[in-house]
Amino acid sequence: MGLVMGTFSLQSKPVTYHKDKADDDLEMTIVCHRPEGLDQLEAQTNFSKRELQVLYRGFKNECPSGVVNEETFKQIYSQFFPHGDASTYAHYLFNAFDTGNTGSIKFEDFVTALSILLRGSVTEKLQWTFNLYDINRDGYINKEEMTDIVRAIYDMMGKYTYPVLKTDAPKQHVDAFFQKMDKNRDGVVTLDEFILSCQEDENIMRSLQLFENVI
Repeated sequence: MGLVMGTFSLQSKPVTYHKDKADDDLEMTIVCHRPEGLDQLEAQTNFSKRELQVLYRGFKNECPSGVVNEETFKQIYSQFFPHGDASTYAHYLFNAFDTGNTGSIKFEDFVTALSILLRGSVTEKLQWTFNLYDINRDGYINKEEMTDIVRAIYDMMGKYTYPVLKTDAPKQHVDAFFQKMDKNRDGVVTLDEFILSCQEDENIMRSLQLFENVI
């Protein structure tokens, strides 16, 4: 089960640096939201200062105001999945990025999540993915939440990618996997159950490594 399927698809471009700190500071003052200093973000993430500069320039290029609302996020994300409907999955992904439930994603939110997904430990990645599946944020994943996420992934990948899938494929997928995850059969999956079940599944563990060397 590709728990982080389609989470990120970054395209890196060469970046030439001719600007000094004053220029960077000036750039940051003309946007609506000014991110935290690079030194602070470097300490809080697993990225180097140079990597943060590359990420910030890319973020600001797509989002000149310094923040991303959900509709803009959906438009950007959908570009990577032209053969399906990525809007529902992008909605859940946006909420996972928007940890403060503010309705917008700042650069700090973006790089913090990216740091976990690209450079975090296995446990950190699984905790982040658990929060993605925990739609109502009650600390548990129920079968309905997992079905909603899996159905959104199937919709995003599209019939072009999976021409033989039946309409009930997401439900069958979830039924089998949820039963495996719900160790004590109480109808919900806890974080500990989620982590344990994922660590037992070789396909999931491989999927967590897909993006480690993207940047």
